[in-house]
Order: sequence, then C-alpha cells, then structure tokens
Amino acid sequence: MSKEDVGITVSKNDDFSEWYTQVVLKAKLADYAPVKGLIVLRPDGYSIWESLRSTFDKKFAKNGIRNGFLPILIPESLLGKEQKHFAGFNPEVFWVTHSGTNEIGDKLALRPTSETLAYTMYAKWIQSWRDLPLKINFWNTALRAEIKATKPFLRTSEFLWQEGHTVHTTQEEAEKEVMKILEIYKNTVEEELAIPVTIGKKSEKEKFVGAVYTTTMESIMPDGKALQMGTSHFLGQNFSKPFEVKFADKDNVEHFAWQTSWGVSWRLIGAMIMAHGDDKGLVLPPNVAPTQVVIVPIYKNEEGKEKVLSKVEEIKNTLETKEIRVHVDDRSGLSPGYKFNDWELKGIPLRIEIGPKDIEKRSIVIAKRYNKEKSTLNFDEIEKIFTILNEIQNEMLKKAKEQAKENTMEISDYTEFKSKIEKGGFFKAPWCGKLECEEKIKEETGADIRVIPFGSENENLRCIYCKEQSVSTSVFARGY
Repeated sequence: MSKEDVGITVSKNDDFSEWYTQVVLKAKLADYAPVKGLIVLRPDGYSIWESLRSTFDKKFAKNGIRNGFLPILIPESLLGKEQKHFAGFNPEVFWVTHSGTNEIGDKLALRPTSETLAYTMYAKWIQSWRDLPLKINFWNTALRAEIKATKPFLRTSEFLWQEGHTVHTTQEEAEKEVMKILEIYKNTVEEELAIPVTIGKKSEKEKFVGAVYTTTMESIMPDGKALQMGTSHFLGQNFSKPFEVKFADKDNVEHFAWQTSWGVSWRLIGAMIMAHGDDKGLVLPPNVAPTQVVIVPIYKNEEGKEKVLSKVEEIKNTLETKEIRVHVDDRSGLSPGYKFNDWELKGIPLRIEIGPKDIEKRSIVIAKRYNKEKSTLNFDEIEKIFTILNEIQNEMLKKAKEQAKENTMEISDYTEFKSKIEKGGFFKAPWCGKLECEEKIKEETGADIRVIPFGSENENLRCIYCKEQSVSTSVFARGY
C-alpha cells in the first residue's frame, strides 16, 4: 500500500496545519508542483472550482456582467501609471526580462492583478455614456511571489481567481455595484460552501491599495484564525484619472468614470476544507461535491455479484434522473471497509451500502459523511436521497454557524483581549478609528482589524486600546 493510500495520521485539534495539508493531498484535491510555491489542481479540486465558477457566472450574468480574457504579461511602463497601487504589489511581482537569450527591453510583469491592464483597454473602449455601464469579469490566474510557507489554496505563488472590473457614469451607481457583488459573494459562500461570513468594510490601513474603500467578507476558521474570503472595492476615480477612463455625457461634456473591482480566489476551497473536515479527512457540502453519492456494492460470489450490481445500476439510474452525481465503487480486490474509509477520506456526502441481504429486505443502508449517521431506506424511497442531500447541506451550514458563534466574543478590556487572543477567535471590540491604536494592537497581539461590520458604528463605547470615544465595534483577529 502506498503512502497516498494511508489515512489521515494527525488530529485536527492536535496539529491543524499538518492535518490540513494531509487532507488536501490524501483526498486528492491538489499536489505540490516541481516549482516552489506552486500547486497542481487535481480533478476533484478543479471540479469544486468549476462548480463555484458556474454558480458565480449565473449570478454575474443576471447582474449584467459578462466574461472576458486578459493576457498574463503587463509592461512595467504601464504599471508605473498608478504608482501607489503598484507599490503595494512590487515585492511580490515576477518579472520577465528575456525572450530566449535576448533582453526584451521594457520588463514584463506576470500579472499580480489586472487593474492597470484592464483600464488601459477600458480607456480605448469607452467614449460616451452609451458605452456604460461596462461590466466585465475575468477568470484568471494571478502570480505573486509567496515569501511565506506555501499552503495549498491559501498561500501559493499562482492562484486561480476571478476579478471583476466595472465602470459607471455616477458614484452612486458604482457604490451600488460594490454592494451587489458583496451580497453575491456572501450568498454563494453560505449557500454552496456552507460557510458563514461576516461582511463589512476594511479599515483604511487594511483596504486595497488604490481603493477609496474596500468591503470584505471574513470567516473564522476552526483553529481560531480569520480568513478573508473575498473583497469588493469602490475605486472612485482613483484609476480613471491616471488611465483616462472618460466618457462624454448626453450634453457631450467629458467626465472621468467611476469604477469598482472585486474578486474571490480558490482560497474558498481552503476555507471549505478547514471549516468542515474532521479526523477522517475531507467533508464536502453536497452542492459542490464532485460526487454526491457513492454506491458500494457488497457481495461474496458471482451469483451475489450479478444480483447486487443489477440493483445498483437501477438505483444509479434513478438518482441520475434527479441530476444527482453518483459513482459506483465496483473496484475488485478491496474490502468494503477499505472502500468506506477511502470515500470518507474524500468527503463524499452520502454513501449507499447494498448487499444480497439488503435486497431481500428491499432496502439500502445510507451513511451521511458529515455526522457519520447511518440509517436504512426502502427501495421505494430512493428518490428521498435528493431531499436528504439538501438537508445535509443545510445542517452543515447550521453547524458551521454554531462553530463560528462559539469562536466569536465581545470584549472591551485590553488585558483580557491580549490573554484570549492566544486561543484565537473573532473579537468584537470598540475602536476609536485611529491608525495608531490599530497599529499598536497589531504590534502587541498579532491581531488586526479583519472587518468593520455594517451597522457597527457607535459613539457610546470606549476604544479598547486608548479608551477614547469609539467610532465602531470592529472585529479583530489573527489571520491567514
């Protein structure tokens, strides 16, 4: 038996980091590439990404957003047009300096993000108010030299993501777009991945470089660390002016446009692994599971095999008419117990076990992955599996919300904050809005402001650090 076949060897509670890496590798979602900082996405991992992409595309389309494509190389001279923005990425940029053995002159950056390239093109495409709003989404890879340790899906030098870039005639319209996208993100992550998120704004210190403000969705992981799940930025005219993204209004008067940008990455897959996995391995929400139901036929001889496989095929066909993704594990030479463990490791939401005795009883055994609950189902109830999968999806979100609630606390005493931050979690604390306090808290505790939730403004509390009047109750945490 190869190392790859061995199950998870560490507990999620004892060594979260090693547990996570083992789940990614042994559940066959991804593997390390020969180049440091890069990973290879395997079919199951890519299938989850495709599922998310399909859901986002449908929602984007309803919002008038279409997909486009951008090249990966960006001239250095182009990046220099928005110095402040590019300075934020400069330490992470990969540069192309040669074509074969010849120097190419103007260095080319491997795309860390696409604002400069997209807006150069937008300036060519937009002439009048009739060309707006312009709403384009790009399914890209981005490359940023990862100076910390590689963590599949969480920290890699190349990653899959989508980045949307929209252009509008008015500030109001652009700001509405920012919120529409954030709501799409929140609903998709909660409904598809069963992960609860907190939405709000980033502080000035933590906002996207070049944005007027950044909205974000944040989630707390079981190890007590926060994970940024996606961001939607109001760019104002900060890019339209240097890139001359202008339009003529109905009176033929020229104006600089108002812009937004927004994105999520395959980091969402990492969040799903951490939020739901257990000591047996991966636990997949049914909505994104590449295989939702695995059927394990059990038999001892050829007569039993023929009888069982005939019924298995019938069950498979019934489920597929309900558009349920089904796999039959008829591998020979492996025991049912081995197969059960293998599919538990891979996180398949529902397992069906069926043997000759089950056929006699006209029933099947079903095993739910997320809570390990086993029960029987009569043959004439097979179609209930569609409902059971929906119930599993809802129960997983409910459980994740309970975990997030347990990992969240309100706090106003800084001494208590410093002692409790060691165990991790979301800490809702009053903050005065001053950069000095934010930086001191980060310096002394390692926690930063992850999100300032919408509606958290207050004037009656005192800042957890300086004790001056607070402006908001912000969520502090250590993060990935």
